[in-house]
Amino acid sequence: MNNGNEISHHTKLYGFIGESAGQSSMSATLNRLFKANNKDAMMIPMNIREDDFYFTAINMKKSHVNGALISGEYVKNMVEILDDSSEVVKMSGMCDIVLREGQKLIGDVVTPLAMIKFLKNRGVKKVALIGTGAYAKAFCCLADGFEISYFYDDLEKLMRFTVDMKVDNADINRIAEGMDVDFSAYDTVVDFSDLDTLGMVKRLGGINLDMKSKNEFSSLKARAYELGAVYGSFDDMLDELSGEVFGFLKEKKHLEYDKSDMRF
Repeated sequence: MNNGNEISHHTKLYGFIGESAGQSSMSATLNRLFKANNKDAMMIPMNIREDDFYFTAINMKKSHVNGALISGEYVKNMVEILDDSSEVVKMSGMCDIVLREGQKLIGDVVTPLAMIKFLKNRGVKKVALIGTGAYAKAFCCLADGFEISYFYDDLEKLMRFTVDMKVDNADINRIAEGMDVDFSAYDTVVDFSDLDTLGMVKRLGGINLDMKSKNEFSSLKARAYELGAVYGSFDDMLDELSGEVFGFLKEKKHLEYDKSDMRF
């Protein structure tokens, strides 16, 4: 961002696309990072309804927007619009960041990396991972150095998940209503599941995380509140996520010029 927080014809523009993007501090957090690093770039929150998502995303190809961060509700929808993508996108079936290269959209994944960095910065080693969906797949693709145990209510799906993710000697566990589940032996519980309740959990981990925004219902947050456990959401990881997005854009040479090089 420039000194006046203004957009010029030099400014690299990025969107944050979500149903309630404007209610998140994601864009503001990244914009502070742009400014602190002297970069003439800006992220703009874009509140997009589900009915308008495809139209908005496909029209990025001919827009002045250089890319976008995609909120959790649209990460699977984004995949079918891409012209190319990273291996993690192909393995997981999700895309949470997209860059425009000419009139092509290239997809990748950054939010699980931010979560992994968040956990490593807190010395986490032992992880209980709940779920088998796209975020869980991306987390497994990118996680390194953790001892992960896998949990879900459908053991058949869980077994297929660990086979697809090429996990050797996977520690597979069922979690379902009516059971007594104790996560106290884990440094963290990461919930990427679609479970309506975690009432079967009697004790949680030291840190308990999901990627839900503050406006979404979180069964993990509800259970953590009931048990007096530490809970973290998407909004609690904005510093790590902003750093990951900034590093990704820099690596892709989207931030090669700082504002001192610009001519207005």
